[in-house]
Amino acid sequence: MAESPLLNLPFLEAAQAQKHFTHNEALRALDAIVQLAVLDRDLSAPPGSPGDGDRYWVASGATGAWVGNENKIAAYQDGAWEFYAPNEGWTIWIADEDVKLVWDGSALIPGLPSSLQNLSELGVNATADTTNRISVSSPASLFNHEGDDHQLKINKNATGDTASFLFQAGFSGRAEIGLTGDDDFHFKVSPDGSTFHEALVIDKDSGAVRIASFTVASAPSAPAVGAGTLIFVSDEAGGAVLAFSDGTDWRRCTDRAVIS
Repeated sequence: MAESPLLNLPFLEAAQAQKHFTHNEALRALDAIVQLAVLDRDLSAPPGSPGDGDRYWVASGATGAWVGNENKIAAYQDGAWEFYAPNEGWTIWIADEDVKLVWDGSALIPGLPSSLQNLSELGVNATADTTNRISVSSPASLFNHEGDDHQLKINKNATGDTASFLFQAGFSGRAEIGLTGDDDFHFKVSPDGSTFHEALVIDKDSGAVRIASFTVASAPSAPAVGAGTLIFVSDEAGGAVLAFSDGTDWRRCTDRAVIS
């Protein structure tokens, strides 16, 4: 009897008697292997009480009614087991693992491709958009080495652009570090996500560190920031002096004189 080349479905013959038997055999095969999902891929012996239509992947070392049918789909149909050999490229859903696998001709392998290129958006447990084209919702994210070094790279287009890490609370910026608007390295903080206070800048050419300074009039309240806080304050001659809070007032670090 002639069969189809891919699924081995039996063809009806001219002048064949009882054509319904051949037709039903083909339907039973289609019912077993179309939209293929098996209950388990780890069994080597048939379960004790299978239900009609139950399907399994036959594991190595098959015994009992499955003997000799390793790496085939076992389908329980009309009170008996039927076996279907997969073709390379068949995808199979494994119900007890909630995973999709692919038969590569010799083994079941993960159903995802080995490389993903030129995706427009990617969301991991989250929804990406046109601005955040990669979005991840997770307790943590790990970028691990492959045996040697590992670098995390943030590249900007031009000197006046920004390449930075932005730290947020409720999706409102609270701190930012990086190349923000030039090629010096900036450290900034914000109380509201719109007004940022620059605390420290590292000069790209010399490596010199500039620390934020205040005039006496604009210095924050010493009691508010707490004892031990250090700031630079412009003195009467226009120079900057280092001051610390004693919890009550600001004092110069050089002579401990009250700055006021």
